[in-house]
Amino acid sequence: MADETNALVADAAQAVTETADGVKAKFSKAIDDARAGALALGKDLQEKAAPYTEKLSSGELLAEAKAIGEQAKERALHLAADGKVKASDAITSLGKVVADNAGLVDDKLGEKYGDYARSAARALQETGAKLESKDLEELGKEATEFVKKNPVIAAGALIAVGFALTKLLGGKSDEEA
Repeated sequence: MADETNALVADAAQAVTETADGVKAKFSKAIDDARAGALALGKDLQEKAAPYTEKLSSGELLAEAKAIGEQAKERALHLAADGKVKASDAITSLGKVVADNAGLVDDKLGEKYGDYARSAARALQETGAKLESKDLEELGKEATEFVKKNPVIAAGALIAVGFALTKLLGGKSDEEA
C-alpha cells in the first residue's frame, strides 16, 4: 500500500513538474518578447535621435522629442499590457491544468487531496482573473503599497528577480569568470 501511495504521489509530482515547466516556458517567452520589444524600441529611438544629435536645441526639436517620447511611452505601455495578459493567461492555464487533474488526484490519493487540488485550481484561476481585470496603473499602485508595507520582502524579491534576469540575460557566474 505504501509503495502504491508513493507511486501515486510520484505520478502527481511529475504532472505538477511538467505543468510548472510549461508555465515557466510561457513566462520565459513573455520575458523574451518584452526584452526583444525593448531592444527594438531602444534601437528605434537611437535611429530617430541620430539626426538631431548635432542640432542645437530649438522649439521644433523639443516638440519632436516630446512626440518621440510619447510614442515610446505608448509602446512601453502596450508591451506591459501584453506581458500582463500573458502572465494572466499562464496563471489561469495552470489553474485549469490543476483542476483537470483533480479527479485523478481523487482516484489515486483520495478525495481530501482532490479537494486541495480543486481549491488550489480555483485560487489560481481567480488570481489570473483578478490580474486580467486590473489595469496597469492599479497594479502599479498596489505594488507601491506593497513595497511600503513590506520593504524587506520587496527587497528580497527584487534581488531574486535581478539574479534571475542576470542568469536569463546571460550573465556569468563567479565560476565561469
